[in-house]
Parts: sequence; structure tokens; C-alpha cells
Amino acid sequence: YDLTELQRDANKIYGFSAKETLSIMQKLYEHHKVLTYPRTDSRYLTSDIVDTLKDRIKAVNVSDYSKVCNKLLKSNIKVNKSFVDDSKVSDHHAIIPTEERVFISNLSEKERKIFDLVVKRFLSVLCPPFEYTETKVKGNVEGEIFVAKGNKINSLGWKETYKDLDDEENYESMPNISKNSILKIDDIKVKVGKTNPPTYLNEATLLTAMEKNNLGTVATRADIIEKLFNSFLIEQKGKDILITSKGKQLLDLVPTELRTPELTSSWEKKLQDISKGKLNKNIFIKEMKDYSKDIVKEIKNSDSKFKHDNLTKNRCPECGKYMLEVKGKRGKMLVCEDRECNTRKTVSQITNSRCPVCHKKLELRGEGEAKTFICSCGHREKLSAYNKRKQEDKNKASKKDINKYLKSQNKDVENFNNPFAQALAKLKK
Repeated sequence: YDLTELQRDANKIYGFSAKETLSIMQKLYEHHKVLTYPRTDSRYLTSDIVDTLKDRIKAVNVSDYSKVCNKLLKSNIKVNKSFVDDSKVSDHHAIIPTEERVFISNLSEKERKIFDLVVKRFLSVLCPPFEYTETKVKGNVEGEIFVAKGNKINSLGWKETYKDLDDEENYESMPNISKNSILKIDDIKVKVGKTNPPTYLNEATLLTAMEKNNLGTVATRADIIEKLFNSFLIEQKGKDILITSKGKQLLDLVPTELRTPELTSSWEKKLQDISKGKLNKNIFIKEMKDYSKDIVKEIKNSDSKFKHDNLTKNRCPECGKYMLEVKGKRGKMLVCEDRECNTRKTVSQITNSRCPVCHKKLELRGEGEAKTFICSCGHREKLSAYNKRKQEDKNKASKKDINKYLKSQNKDVENFNNPFAQALAKLKK
């Protein structure tokens, strides 16, 4: 993994924001010391890392990884250019486990998920190829050619690292058919469909677009996205990212050149050239100063005006001006229209608490004793009632506790029936 690829997967699989993934990675690197430096743009290793690979495998030889780790430790790891290439590493190599022994119990749930992604990718790269036999059948029906494909697994290889194969149903699905066979057709259906418009971006696809257009770096992309959310130029609806009214107006107000990815991309390229000694920094600084003067002058002379279309009748408690209703990543809030005042007040927020009816995330509205959990399915529950219900649930034994108790009972029964265990118990007494 490089950081952007990891942020993409964490968003697609777990719904983590780019900023959240970087923060978790930073803790796994600095505090737990189980993963290498996170802010890397390379997915390759350097040749000096090769001798440490088996030590890194030993470090993660725990829990669900043991089966694959033990196989790798007994084999000769074949190094090739697909993952070891000094020329494709600039500052830091790919994100991989360190040689530090990991204790899974010390990791939080979110840390465990990010760690799991990195370890599985690391182990799968070192495993043999995934091998299968593909069968392709062409059939002639009334002069029309129809094609069917099916696969049969020969060797799982690297896919053994991943327990749940997304495309498992595609394998062993083709019956044995010989050439020139005549098959009976039971049924024919014509499927009519329509093309869908492009889908909204989410954080994963936005990161891909930024990387493709050379916007930002692995270290800054998460902060750029967060800044757009925090300044309410974009908002989140489920996983989709939508532009706000404020964002639309901004795009109409700013000069055309300033909103093109090509401009920022060209700046990034020049900064890279400066770091490599191909461009004098003073030339770039002068260009930026001149451009800034011209662009500010153009904006000042423009007749276009920005209008708030989300102004409420609520007055700011600090300066008395009207407040704007905006959508943040975690819910709705009121923000003073005066940017210098910048007073903010939460109206509602999406919580991690789940609805007892449909299990969706609950929205918390109101203030003080009037705070109420509301769900899109229609369920409503006062905060006080919710807390009372949760306390009652805590006092009840969970399925996990019951299973743990049953296992301990089974173990006691086994020990009771075991003469050796009985003798050992007597010695201990």
C-alpha cells in the first residue's frame, strides 16, 4: 500500500474518511510501532528491506494470519520487480508491518481494521500466484453467437490471505462441455436496460481523481478534502459527496483558470522540479506573486456578488448577526455569517448509536433535556430514555458472555473426565 491506496480501500470497505485513516495509521506507526511510515507515495520496497521480510512475517504470525505466515516462513520468498524496485521509491517505501511483535488486543477496533488491510496486502504480495482454469464456450443459436465463461480454481495462492472471495461464485460454475455438443435451450429472455448517469464522487473516488490530476500529495490530500468540508463547499450524503450552494456560487464567481485542475497540477509539477534542482525557486515565487496580484485585481473589479441562500432568522449570540444553516460531516449546524466572528452551534448530529428498529445510525437533535434521537424509519427516543435502555442492556448477559460461559463449562466437564487433569488438580491443592 501507499497512503492514497490505503485511504481509498479504508473508505470503500469501512467508510473511514481520508483524514481518519491517516490519523489511525499515524498511531499504528508512532504509538504501537507495528506499521512503517504512512505518508508514502510508493507501493514498492527497496532492496535493503528484502533481508527483513521473514522477520516481519514472524512479527505478524498471530491470529488469522498464522496459516499463511507459517507457509511463507517454510518457503523461499521469490523477490521480483513487481514489489521490489529501488527506482520506484523516492522518499519512503510502501506501508508494511515492522519487525515489532504485534499484540492484537492492544489495538482499538479501527486500528485493527487498518492493520488488517496492511498485513493482508503485505502477505498476499509475498504469496504465489492465484491459479485457475478458465473455460469459454461459444454457442450458435439461430445464427447468433452467445458466449459463456466459467472458472475452476487450481490453486488459491495469494487469495488464501483473504478468507472471503468476492468473486467466489464465479468459480466452478461451468459444467463439462465438449466441442460441437448440441445443447437443449430451455428458455430465452431479452434483457432491456438503460445507461446510468455518472455516480457522485465519494472520498475513495475523489482521492483517485486527485491523484490522477496530480492535485496535492499523499500528505496533503486528506487535509484538502477536510478543508472543503469544514468551509461548507462540499457536503456528505451517505457516502456520496455533493457540492453545496456555496460551492456552486464560488465556482461561478472565481476566474475560470483558478478552478481548473490543470493549474494546480502545473504548480505541483514546478514544485517537484524545484526539489529536483530542475527549476530555480525564485523564478517560481515571482510567477506566483505576479499571478496573485493579477487574480486579486480581476476579482476586485468583478461585479459579481455572493448571496447566502441558507440564511436563518436565528441571531448570533456573540455579534447579533444572522446565522447560516449548514451541513457538516456529522450533521447540521448554525454558523455566523460574519467570518471573523465564526460562532458555531450544533443543530443535529449523526451519532454512532443504532436504531433499535432498523439498526441505522441515529440523529441527535435538540438541546439539554429536550435532546432526542431520531431515525429515518420514524423511530424517536428521548436521550434520557435511550440512556436508561442502554443501561438495562448492559445488565443483561450478551451472546458473547453466554458463549464464553458455555465454553468454560465444557472445559470444566472435559477436565473432570480427564484422569490426568484430576491428578494435577489434587497436586495443586
